[in-house]
Amino acid sequence: MGVLNGIRVVEFEAIGPGPFGAMLLADMGADVLRIDRPQAPEDLGPKATSGKRVDVTGRGRRSVTLDLKQPDAQRAALELMARADVVIEGFRPGTMERLGLGPDVALASNPKLVYGRMTGWGQTGPLADRAGHDLNYIALSGVLSGIGRAGEPPVPPLNLVGDYGGGGMLLALGVVAALLNVQRGGKGQVVDAAMTEGAAQLGAVVWGLLASGNWREARQSNVLDGGAPWYDSYRTRDGKYMAIGPVEGRFYAELIDKLGLSGQALPEQYDRSGWPTLRRHFETTFLTRTRDEWCEVFEGSDACCAPVLSFSEAPEHPQHRARGSFVSIDGVVQPAPAPRFLGTPSEVRGPAPRRGQHGAAALRDWGFDATAMSRLQALGLGYLGDA
Repeated sequence: MGVLNGIRVVEFEAIGPGPFGAMLLADMGADVLRIDRPQAPEDLGPKATSGKRVDVTGRGRRSVTLDLKQPDAQRAALELMARADVVIEGFRPGTMERLGLGPDVALASNPKLVYGRMTGWGQTGPLADRAGHDLNYIALSGVLSGIGRAGEPPVPPLNLVGDYGGGGMLLALGVVAALLNVQRGGKGQVVDAAMTEGAAQLGAVVWGLLASGNWREARQSNVLDGGAPWYDSYRTRDGKYMAIGPVEGRFYAELIDKLGLSGQALPEQYDRSGWPTLRRHFETTFLTRTRDEWCEVFEGSDACCAPVLSFSEAPEHPQHRARGSFVSIDGVVQPAPAPRFLGTPSEVRGPAPRRGQHGAAALRDWGFDATAMSRLQALGLGYLGDA
C-alpha cells in the first residue's frame, strides 16, 4: 500500500522538479491527482526530437483537466484542494495568488493543508520573478563552479543537481516533514522549495572543506572533483571508461595491485606533486584492456572500481537485476521506487496518465458523489473514466 497510503495530493501541471517530487510521493503510496491543462502547452518542456515524449516522472497519477484562467475552474480547483492533504505547484511567485488559489485562500478552507511551492529562486528576493532553468540556479548556488575540468568551462551535470536533487527531492522531503508536523498536531503550512538553496544544500560538505582550508576553488584541483588521479574515470582500449575512487589507503593499495603497478616506484597517494605522474600511469594502464576485461580483473575486489555504464546498459547489470532496481512499465524501462521500505513497499502504479485519465475514479475515491461531480463538470473540470 505504500508508506504514504491515504495521503491525497493535488499537483498542478508543470515540468521538471515539481513532477519529480510528486512522483516520489506517488511511488510511496500517496494518491496524486494532477490538474492538467485541457491541452498541452507548446512550451511545456524540451521538444522531443523523435516526436514522442515518454513522461516517466508523471507515473502513478490520475488526472483531471481545468483551464485555470476561467473563474469557475478556479472554484473547482479550490474544491479539490479542500479535500487534499498536500498541494504541489511550480508556477512563478504570485501566479497562484492571482488565480485566487494561493496558500492564504487554500489554508483558510483547509487549515491542515501542506502547500508545496517549487521555484528556482524562491518565493522572495530580487530574482524571485525572473525566468531560469536548472543550470542558472546551480550557477548562482556556487555548485556549478566546481564541476568540470581545469582550464575549461563548468560542465552541466545534466539537470540533476538543481531540478531533481536540489529541487524535487528537497520538495518531497519538505512535504513529508510538514505532513509529520500536522499529524503531531501542528498546523498546515507553506513549503518554499528553491532550487538554488537545494543545490547549495547538496554542496554542504564542500563549504565545510572550504572553511577548513581543504578545498581549492580551481576546478579539478581537489580529491572529489577529478583532481586526484585515483578519483576519476579512465578510457579503456575499446573507447569505454572505468571509474575509480579508492580514497582509503587499503583500497588504493588494492587498486595498484590489480592494475599491475605494485612493483613500480610510484608517488605516494596523497602527494599532490606526484599526481600528474600517477595519472599518466593510470591512463596508460587502463588503455591496455577493454572495459569488460577490466571488470573481470576487478571482480570481487575492494579497489573501488566500476564500469561507466550508459543509461541503456545500467538496468542489465547483475547488481541492478538482483535487486530489481529498474522496472518496465508499459514497455518503458525506468528506475524502480527508492528508497525501499521493507514493511510497506513502494510501487509504480502505472504510467503517466493521459489528460483527464482515471479522473472519474479519483473523484469518487475522494468522496465526490454524482451530484458533486456534475457540479465540478459544470465549473469546467474535465475527466475520463477508468479506461
